[in-house]
Amino acid sequence: MLIREVVQQAIVAGYLSVEAENQMQQIFASANCDLEDLNAFMSLQLAAMAGRVRHESLESINLPKLYEQN
Repeated sequence: MLIREVVQQAIVAGYLSVEAENQMQQIFASANCDLEDLNAFMSLQLAAMAGRVRHESLESINLPKLYEQN
């Protein structure tokens, strides 16, 4: 599987699973990616920053809810 395929699935679903993150790490570690994959990864990061994609790994961390209104 290519990084751009993992990214496309995450953007469509609006969710990046831990499994998908691990897949991308393995692909990057194998140096089996190209410029299109890197561009797709940057698109994923932008989508996450904009709130369009949630990261399962970040949701599992118990951080205080900084924006919670009382």
